[in-house]
Amino acid sequence: MRVYIFDTTLRDGEQSPGVSLNVKEKLQIARQLARLRVDVIEAGFPFVSPGDFEAVKIISREVKGVTVAGLARTNFNDIDQAWEALREAEQPRIHTFIVTSSIHLQYKLRMTPEQVIEAAVAAVKRAKTYTNDVEFSAEDASRSNLNFLCQVLEAAIAAGATVINIPDTVGYATPNEFARFIGEIRQRVRGMEKVILSIHCHDDLGLAVSNSLAAVMAGAQQIEGAINGIGERAGNAAIEEIVMALRTRRDVFQGETNVRTEEIYRTSRLVANLTGMNVQHNKAIVGKNAFAHESGIHQDGVIKEPTTYEIMRPEMVGVSHSDLVLGKHSGRHAFRLRLSELGYTLSSEELNTAFERFKNLADRKKGITDRDLEAIIEEELRLIPAKYNLAYLHISSGTTIIPTATIGLKIEEEAHVGQASSLLEEAACGNGPVDAICKAIDKITGYSCTLLTWGINAVTEGKDAIGEVTLMITSEHNKKTYIGRGISTDVLEASARAYVNAVNKLIWELGEGKRPKN
Repeated sequence: MRVYIFDTTLRDGEQSPGVSLNVKEKLQIARQLARLRVDVIEAGFPFVSPGDFEAVKIISREVKGVTVAGLARTNFNDIDQAWEALREAEQPRIHTFIVTSSIHLQYKLRMTPEQVIEAAVAAVKRAKTYTNDVEFSAEDASRSNLNFLCQVLEAAIAAGATVINIPDTVGYATPNEFARFIGEIRQRVRGMEKVILSIHCHDDLGLAVSNSLAAVMAGAQQIEGAINGIGERAGNAAIEEIVMALRTRRDVFQGETNVRTEEIYRTSRLVANLTGMNVQHNKAIVGKNAFAHESGIHQDGVIKEPTTYEIMRPEMVGVSHSDLVLGKHSGRHAFRLRLSELGYTLSSEELNTAFERFKNLADRKKGITDRDLEAIIEEELRLIPAKYNLAYLHISSGTTIIPTATIGLKIEEEAHVGQASSLLEEAACGNGPVDAICKAIDKITGYSCTLLTWGINAVTEGKDAIGEVTLMITSEHNKKTYIGRGISTDVLEASARAYVNAVNKLIWELGEGKRPKN
């Protein structure tokens, strides 16, 4: 059976607390999802904000070979706006929804069951005037009265819906219960054989993937989820886990997807980097420890026969186990060749910049691994023009002195008309070296920002490992949050790079080429 993969990383996934992607970041994720070969990309909720509308519009225009969906409530303004954003898509889908559970009808919508059916029918018919591909979702379906739910679904199918989605919106269902629920819907709803039956499970009880797979065994043909399982509250079903479960246990699920599994790891890394939501080490499929073996017994078994402890090969999900290590004597050709083997295609300018970073790192670090290279490339392939770049930093800190940071930032000449130099310098004190760095950067840029979160991961092992700092800031200029990321073998340098990266995103979104007046 063919199982369709509906990815909602850019819509439901972006609703994760603290996540705010700009249009260019969403476009990059959408392009990677197309390379992953998901069937549907839910690019956003066009009516909810100008940013969402613009993202859906640009993704519709730029990303081909995949269905692009836009979410809409069952009112005509939402549906009309969704179509305006989707009209340039090669394969557009309008996804409209209304709640069907009694608790939501009573306390949220304050509508009668009859009004819900009328709204659902009208919305599907309206969407159908724009595109033949219309998905209807019954929000909180798993807690709805089954008789009423079947009435709504039959009405939506009769109105022209081509996909019927059954969400477990609050993650309340259990696998056996959800499978029976899906089975009854298939049997009782007239016209269900003419449409695709979809499910959308949340992970509040940690059962989203289990419920999704149980639904497949009960006849569901489309699974909705997000990369790394991100999403509201505890998140959505993790796409990578579902895909690999279907592939690894074909004998049980009898389901095939069109996903190019070798792109899973890179997709996971991209989403983690751009959202600032790092993947836990023991996360299935894409976690750092997913293919690691520390136990001597396990190591001995894997060496003799990998399938003793590995039910999947790392290469199946795009995890490289190459032994090739580059160093400071490696040339540009070897560098370019290794990047090509890792799947990166860079322009001449991007290659030159990345090679310079590689050589600088090689002077500090004895051997450069694939993971080091990936970190360099991911940081260098900026999605937005950088107004500021870190030139240098000096730190004075200790247990008996006030931490002080001196920062030098290079600036774009054309963005700062009248500046005598391309280098701006400031110093600041703080309650710690990172705080001092942030305050010095604020003095240079003129933007007052608050550091909300700060975290560091070691990219590789050893005392000379690259430190990957991910932080989140908010600005008093627009009250929005921005994710910044920086890498270096020096934790404080990585922190400065991450903070500058976040401020550059703020400046780009505000559309300002000059510093604000203090």
